[in-house]
Amino acid sequence: MNETTETSRSDFRYKRVLLKISGEALMGDTGFGIDMATCGRFAKGIAASVKAGAEICLVIGGGNIFRGLAGAAQGMERAQADHMGMLATVMNALAMQSALEAIGVPTRVQSAIPMHTVCEPFIRRKAIRHMEKGRIVIFAAGTGNPYFTTDTGAALRAAEMGCDAMLKGTQVDGVYSADPKKVPDADRYDELTYQDVLARDLRVMDASAVSLLRDSNIPIVVFNLHEEGSLHNVLTGQGVCTVISNT
Repeated sequence: MNETTETSRSDFRYKRVLLKISGEALMGDTGFGIDMATCGRFAKGIAASVKAGAEICLVIGGGNIFRGLAGAAQGMERAQADHMGMLATVMNALAMQSALEAIGVPTRVQSAIPMHTVCEPFIRRKAIRHMEKGRIVIFAAGTGNPYFTTDTGAALRAAEMGCDAMLKGTQVDGVYSADPKKVPDADRYDELTYQDVLARDLRVMDASAVSLLRDSNIPIVVFNLHEEGSLHNVLTGQGVCTVISNT
């Protein structure tokens, strides 16, 4: 995801975006936890787009460390398990902040669960101001409430930040009718409506997140996060992706 192409601000199809990354993406080939080499690779691609004039905020899941639903399935009280999952997202946010700042990109982590010694609390106007100044903002701890996924937290922050799109980085180049790794002849979609996603149960993200983005008229762009140059290409409207919108 390392972009080197110079781009003017007017070249962006989406100028202010929220990029949602799964916690599993940070594992690299390690199988668990955080691989800083992988974080560094993602950071370079994000940094190049910010340098070109994009305004980017991030939400990172926590599945590489702890999943609330998995804890609840083992008998843990659901709200308690979800709070543990939120703490995992804070750890991932701090790791990505470290990777970005190591290459000179000013980054702020804002947590929905206040923890003043390690990051800022979530303050909407302050987050917008950070982005306007060219800083990356990483939103951690989801919505701060149990029973909500990081997808829903990402959709909420995208709406609050007035984003032009929510980008979902995955391991495939868009939305398919089935898992293309398991079903080689699965159909790939270039465009879908929100209703298509909900009616066909395509599982791009949970229904509450899709509904919130639909109501806010914020397109969802699904692309391959691991392909070099993918973020830059999607931001300029040239990348291979699936766009989910009202039309």
